[in-house]
Amino acid sequence: MLDRSLVHAEFVRQFGDVPQVIVQAPGRVNLIGEHTDYNEGFVFPVAIDLATVVAARPRADRLIRVRAHDYGEDDQFLLDDITHDPTRLWCNYVRGVCHALLMAGHQIGGADLLITGNVPRGAGLSSSASLEVATGYGLQVLNRLNIRGEALALLAQGAECQFVGMQCGIMDQFIATLGRRDHALLIDCRDLRYHTVPLPTAIRVVVADSHIARTLASSAYNQRRAECERAVAAFRRYDPGITALRDVTPDWFAAHAAVLPDVERARARHVISENDRVVRGVAALEAGDVRQFGRLMNQSHISMRDDYQISTAEIDALVAAAQQAPGCLGSRLTGAGFGGCTVSLVEADAVDAFCAAAAAAYHVATGRTVTWHVCHASDGVGLLSSADHSAT
Repeated sequence: MLDRSLVHAEFVRQFGDVPQVIVQAPGRVNLIGEHTDYNEGFVFPVAIDLATVVAARPRADRLIRVRAHDYGEDDQFLLDDITHDPTRLWCNYVRGVCHALLMAGHQIGGADLLITGNVPRGAGLSSSASLEVATGYGLQVLNRLNIRGEALALLAQGAECQFVGMQCGIMDQFIATLGRRDHALLIDCRDLRYHTVPLPTAIRVVVADSHIARTLASSAYNQRRAECERAVAAFRRYDPGITALRDVTPDWFAAHAAVLPDVERARARHVISENDRVVRGVAALEAGDVRQFGRLMNQSHISMRDDYQISTAEIDALVAAAQQAPGCLGSRLTGAGFGGCTVSLVEADAVDAFCAAAAAAYHVATGRTVTWHVCHASDGVGLLSSADHSAT
């Protein structure tokens, strides 16, 4: 947890007055269900105890002033003239949320915003959605707006897709908004139905940050999405009821896969099999079969490596090291791919031995080191403090 007193003091130092509200939104790790969200499929993430914090105070004008504490950078813009900044990506997440709020018809005024956090950037733990949701919620509280959790998530997703230009699915913003402590969230990305699933107390979610920057993730993400759309278009010639890969069962795919070119066939195979793994994995976890869930995580990584081709040799080595370490039930790449993090399900009493053994094996294989995060499933976006306790 970030120290709110330090956030408060830094806001005063930057802007000369106290913040009216301080909010936080978590990062996330996806246990299983990768690249299924934009294919209207199923995902199974948890909100984690790493977060973005936004401290905010209203202004009497239409100016938004932003201090990104961790970057040591500032931005400012008028709400009546919000443009894309081609030089600094982080600015566009804040600008995009403000633009999305206005386009949705919400009345917001100027504000001073201080942003900080401890979600690793570029690691696949969704620091971007955490920033979007925290910014949106801070402005919501500041301007006394009535925006439901699902609506806030959709607004934040729209900001990333339409203003930032990253064609993301809904998962990251949804879990940042609606996460629940000690639970994972099964999300149906077609109609946004969801339900919480308690995590067994005898396991831990362990994230390994490879520190491999995801330099190809953005362009490859959009490319994979386009490849999936081409597969859907081909399948629709045989069944017009198919509007997304979500509609294709494993058996139907096996009967019709030959109509696709090699690349589109591999991409579709991953998405279709991954949706099936999510459904079976949640059923296994609800039945207390954590070992089956772990096996499905391992299968998910193979599919991402071979069919979706979003892993790297170093990430494969990290996953292999984790899978052989004491107490590991399953391990896989998590996030958009091409670097970033892995997620492992580990027996609670073996976490220290797991981390030591996996780190050692990975270093022998690659010469690289990792940072471990033993994550606790946390609540979604919320208010840390407010000068007006009637604000919600």
